[in-house]
Amino acid sequence: MKADGIPDVPVSHARIDDAGRLVSADPAIDALNRAAGGAIGAPLAIPALATIVRLAARLGILVSRQATVADGDADLDLWVRAQPDDGAIRLAVSGWREVRAAAPALGEPVHAPIDADLRWEVDAALRLTFVSIDTARRWGIDALSLLGQPLTALFAFDDQALPILDAVARQRPFEEQRATVRGSDRQVVIEASVRRGSDQSFAGMIGGARAVAPAASEGTSAPTTTPTSTSASPPPPPEIFTDGIDKALRTPLARIIANADTINAGHDGPIGDGYQGYATDIANAGRHLLGLVDDLVDLQGIERAGFRVDVESIDLADVARRAAGLLSLRASNAEVALARPLASVAVPGRGDFRRTLQILVNLIGNAIRYSPAGAVVTITTGVADTMAFVTVDDQGKGIDPTDQARIFDKFERVDTSEPGGNGLGLYIGRRLAQAMRGDLTVDSAPGEGARFTLTLPTGD
Repeated sequence: MKADGIPDVPVSHARIDDAGRLVSADPAIDALNRAAGGAIGAPLAIPALATIVRLAARLGILVSRQATVADGDADLDLWVRAQPDDGAIRLAVSGWREVRAAAPALGEPVHAPIDADLRWEVDAALRLTFVSIDTARRWGIDALSLLGQPLTALFAFDDQALPILDAVARQRPFEEQRATVRGSDRQVVIEASVRRGSDQSFAGMIGGARAVAPAASEGTSAPTTTPTSTSASPPPPPEIFTDGIDKALRTPLARIIANADTINAGHDGPIGDGYQGYATDIANAGRHLLGLVDDLVDLQGIERAGFRVDVESIDLADVARRAAGLLSLRASNAEVALARPLASVAVPGRGDFRRTLQILVNLIGNAIRYSPAGAVVTITTGVADTMAFVTVDDQGKGIDPTDQARIFDKFERVDTSEPGGNGLGLYIGRRLAQAMRGDLTVDSAPGEGARFTLTLPTGD
């Protein structure tokens, strides 16, 4: 049954008592609640709204976030504000935008694997929209506080780059990914299927995590190199950064970013232009720090003895198109055009898909950052001798020849007064390229932009 008149209601209000019962409600919420089997005087029957109400009551603070509610053959996209008020909760619901219910792609499962211990779902921005409460409670996880947070607030992935980037870029399921539940030493294996909207666009993922025994320590595995003496090898260096510090930083940073974005969007009411600018600065600073955490984790990984990448046959032009696609919104906001390889172009190469994508996302992101409004970032691919290549050409101010060598060093930037990265992206990119038996180089001159080229073996 459809809730009559809902699309025409700008804001609807309700009140829920300390036992979770719906005390009063405007017609729109009342109709939606009755369609879900509830009634005035009974517990609120709309799961998404009830979850937000419980969170606001538990924390004793205003909670404001997006929610999607099933309503007949479609979903309602709502913005929900739950405010504690003298032992009760005042609910304000706005938005009321009807969207077609997301459906999985043909042949893909609609649920997580049947043997999953913990089930979760994320939206197209990889924000958690569901975490199974019972399992979360047994594992010591606060499921409600995770809603709206990125998937990485729940799981720390065991290899240094986020494997979810591979799945999103390819828009396909992933499986057998080891991870650790944040805030604990519980190890799990994660699988997920892709959800698609009615237009077959990427709409999120439905996944599950299965608890597993800790992996055998590296000391029990066969050596990867031939020993040169009979003396015992020195122990590996300690995991200085990733041994807990990154876990302690990611969650608060993610919350800072989410709260600053909420303030900036004005979902809790209008704010002054000055405060909106402060919120933008806070969110950008949070993203910068979160990027630094990711880069430090990557840095430790590639400098570990025995570091290697998984090499496979890849289409370098396809990876370049995907990297450009991931950054198309950023380019649009910066008023920078991206000229990417045509869909008919294919350039076979040998490399790690995820690491190659990581390098190109960094190169294209830098090109967008340093290009003026109205500029074009050109991405070209091809083969020269036995090497496949991708070139990212920007129209920025260029790099002096005396600076071109040092920009590939750790924590080096040409102009530290400019907003930008942390001086690790190019260093990590070159190390990864060389680990794939390729290279990362630059050709530039002041006033003529910069031309970065990634080369990988063709495999011929």
